Amino acid sequence: MYIAEYNIHNKQDWGDIMKVEVGTVVGNLTVDSDSGLRKNRYTVRKCKCICGKEILLDTRTIQRGTVLDCGCITKVKKNIHDISNQRFGRLIAVRPLEKRDQSGGVLWECKCDCGNVCYASGIQLRKGNIKSCGCLSHPTIKNWFGKRFGKLIVIKYVGKQKGVHYWKCKCDCGKETIVSQTNLQNGHTKSCGCLQTESGIKNLKLIEGTSISKLEATNKRLYKTNTSGFNGVYYAKKNRKWIAQISFKRKTYYLGEFDNKQEAIECRKEANRCLYDSFLEKYYSEAKNKRNYR
Repeated sequence: MYIAEYNIHNKQDWGDIMKVEVGTVVGNLTVDSDSGLRKNRYTVRKCKCICGKEILLDTRTIQRGTVLDCGCITKVKKNIHDISNQRFGRLIAVRPLEKRDQSGGVLWECKCDCGNVCYASGIQLRKGNIKSCGCLSHPTIKNWFGKRFGKLIVIKYVGKQKGVHYWKCKCDCGKETIVSQTNLQNGHTKSCGCLQTESGIKNLKLIEGTSISKLEATNKRLYKTNTSGFNGVYYAKKNRKWIAQISFKRKTYYLGEFDNKQEAIECRKEANRCLYDSFLEKYYSEAKNKRNYR
């Protein structure tokens, strides 16, 4: 009878078939007792090394003899790059394993600063692709109730989504917003958005609802979406005409449509002189008078 048939008819696990008695010696390890655990249907035993350290091994590994000690004696093979006791981010390489990753690289047992033990490819460790057991990408929750970050005060924990913790915060302006723990910690988010708005308005130099800096830059640079070579002039494919328009004090004025692009550009230039240039001239004159008065 095949082992598979025996297992089905008798409803036993592989660990029951591959029995390993207490006291069995494999290399420098001695089977001590049953751990009560199972790994891939194999019974897991507690094994004691001659150095006194205990490790857990399944019965298949014990019978195959692939592990002969706890790692205290096994040396790194000559063809393996030795990274024992070296640090990679939050990980310290402990010992190489017999297992290989999908690309055939050596797997290393690593200990993380958070206390977890993980297994990583030596190549990935040396390249810097793996720096933790996963705790860096999934940070632990912190007690941040009442803590201030810029203009935000943490008032409530919202929950966790895709490994990221989120907090509800109250801004000094009175609004409430939800921010990720990572953005609060690294300082990327310091307000509900009002800080950026205030800074933007300040930099725009708004006069009568009009941005002085934008007016000054209109004739100096083109918008990224412009295809005609002149701001405020574009080609309408439906009408097969060149359209000229201008925006001033939050309103857009239609200047007309033309068969020739140059005519549309000249129309827009005239609108610039009438609206933009006259407005800027008035602004500069008033600013100069204020400086002279002071």
